[in-house]
Amino acid sequence: MFQVNPLVRLRWTAFFIVGLAYVLSFFHRFAPAAISGDLQQTFHASGAELGGLAATYFYVYMLMQIPTGILVDTLGSRRVVVIGGLIASIGSILFGMAETLAIASVGRLLVGLGVSVTFIALLKLNAAWFHDRHFATMTGATILLGNMGSLLAAAPLAWALTYVSWRTAFVAVGILSLLLALLAWRLVRDHPGEVGLPSLRELDGKAAHPPHDGHWYDGLLIVLKNRATWPGLWVNMGIAGSLFAFGGLWAVPFLRDVYGMDRAAATDHTTLLLAGFAIGAFFIGTLSDRIGRRKSLMIAGGAAYSLCWLPLLFGAELGAAASYTLFFAMGLFAPSFTLSWACAKEVNPPALSGMSTSVVNVGAFLGTAIMQPLVGWAIDRAHAGSPSVPLGLGDYQGGIAILLAFSLTGLIATLFIRETHCRYVDMSSPVSSIRT
Repeated sequence: MFQVNPLVRLRWTAFFIVGLAYVLSFFHRFAPAAISGDLQQTFHASGAELGGLAATYFYVYMLMQIPTGILVDTLGSRRVVVIGGLIASIGSILFGMAETLAIASVGRLLVGLGVSVTFIALLKLNAAWFHDRHFATMTGATILLGNMGSLLAAAPLAWALTYVSWRTAFVAVGILSLLLALLAWRLVRDHPGEVGLPSLRELDGKAAHPPHDGHWYDGLLIVLKNRATWPGLWVNMGIAGSLFAFGGLWAVPFLRDVYGMDRAAATDHTTLLLAGFAIGAFFIGTLSDRIGRRKSLMIAGGAAYSLCWLPLLFGAELGAAASYTLFFAMGLFAPSFTLSWACAKEVNPPALSGMSTSVVNVGAFLGTAIMQPLVGWAIDRAHAGSPSVPLGLGDYQGGIAILLAFSLTGLIATLFIRETHCRYVDMSSPVSSIRT
């Protein structure tokens, strides 16, 4: 009888179970766009209040990134994912049953708290169960898998809402979070050594990466004091933050009010946006590992992504083919920021991969948490003088300009990224050498 290599079996078991939890993370991130009208009607919320409700997820997600890095580097990914899944389950069910905006915000906060640990935990698992030379590829595969959640939160969710209420949908997602937490506890392992298997480096005939010698606090200081860590945070803030703020909340209302689309057509556009993001993330990671370059790909992708905002800023007349192409291209180029996680890992000690990736990942959610309510405020302010008139391009231009400004900030930050050539960089010497 054919038997699967234990290392291969455990590797993919960990990837897919925690990856499915990450799918739910993306679902929660983008679902408010599809149900924005329902939420405004249910809770009688203004644009700023709706932005604040959606951004609650991102505030707590942002605050949890560095603590998550510390937790996965000390407690291990398995325990952290299980606890996070339980909290996310409670939050999603509470959000679905909320009768007031305040209770919905608490539920959204708990969801953000629970799912905030998933991505960094999965990166830590990828670093432990896959070869170093495949890290960016697996990061791209992680984003590709996670984006199934963002795709589910667009057109499929809009379709489901024709049969069930948004409340039922979120209660069901909460139950699924609980089931995945139980599977993670039963089947996921933190690294090969936990089950008596050699590390991937040892299988290659190399010495295993040394563990961090000291308190977690010392490790965090190493990451924070490393100037090469920080540009990635700004890249994430500008590029990822603007994409998540738009795709996760404001894209559907913008297309509805400016281009006259119904919810189905608007969510089809966000589906293409997120499909492009998923595909782009996978291929840019694979391409980066193949050619041994990070920085040049980040610069090119960031520039192309920023250009995609201009037709939306000026309300360009777009036919169906042009608008779908624009949204797909926007998603395809945005994942240039995902290489910043590999760069952050490679300019810091291998044992601190959780902390290093978590620091730069703060930027994505800090940017989104700032932009979602800020764009809502800009829309409310522009429309304040004519409340009886439907929203139009003039009401949204200030918000789109904010998103463009952030994306340009991210592009500028790519110029300061340290090129690692897809290897760990020895930052201790004046002229950095490459560690294999």
